Amino acid sequence: MTGGELRLTPADTLLVPPGVDGSGLAAPYPGVAAALAARLRTDGASPMVTFYDDATGERVELSGATLDNWVAKTANLLVDTLGLGPGDRVGVDLPAHWLTVVVLLAAWSAGLDVLVGTEAAADEPAGATDEPAGDLAALFVAESRIEAALALGADEVIALSLRPLGARMTHPVAGVLDFATEVPAHGDRFAAPRPPAAQTALLAHAALAAVTAGLGPDDRLLATAGPASAQGLLSAVLGPLVTGASVVLCRHLDGNLDDAALARRIATERVTAVCGTARPVPAGVRRLRFDAAAES
Repeated sequence: MTGGELRLTPADTLLVPPGVDGSGLAAPYPGVAAALAARLRTDGASPMVTFYDDATGERVELSGATLDNWVAKTANLLVDTLGLGPGDRVGVDLPAHWLTVVVLLAAWSAGLDVLVGTEAAADEPAGATDEPAGDLAALFVAESRIEAALALGADEVIALSLRPLGARMTHPVAGVLDFATEVPAHGDRFAAPRPPAAQTALLAHAALAAVTAGLGPDDRLLATAGPASAQGLLSAVLGPLVTGASVVLCRHLDGNLDDAALARRIATERVTAVCGTARPVPAGVRRLRFDAAAES
């Protein structure tokens, strides 16, 4: 994610391209909320997401229970404050970050259609999108991307500073909600609606991609990609969710961490597999790749 104009692409299009028939796939869970609830029943205390920002030195670790609390608060923001419901569309233009995982899981838990932000080509006009954005109910963006977000004309823009400790925005903008200010006041329990059929299909494809990549419940996966690609969505969010694995999500790793430091992190965090970086890894650590469904 850079400072260019943004475009929005439906997350399910990234994972399930047009022409792919997924009718024969079995989903492990009916929806994201059910998958997260199953994780809590199995083991809510162990780390589910560990985040590093190697540009700031930040490290955040969320157990399944803590992640669920953040997801519930954010889902309640979407439903109670913004008035959204199943079928409404929400955009997420955020990098690899623990709060990105929270926002995506919350939006899916609320039954919303999720679009993710990717960079527009240089010759495209400002606000260009893969799909019309006129009915975009909400858009989550990094504080540095507010101007590009406002150009899309979403009903509501929610900005995240992405600074350590979930700090508030450095420069509040009139008409833009500050995630760090709005979310904490909401309840940490959320009554999820029935998930749409498209979400069930999404989890079926995610489960197939995870199994094909070789990700299992005992894995601790180091991932670096953001949600603007199938690789990022699957490695950082959906793959671990459907398999029971945990993720060590690293932002700004390349360029800030030398090979020796990366090897120490892999050892310290007990990483069993990596995805998204071509850097050398210790013997015994698997290199995984997650791909979108193949066209039929």
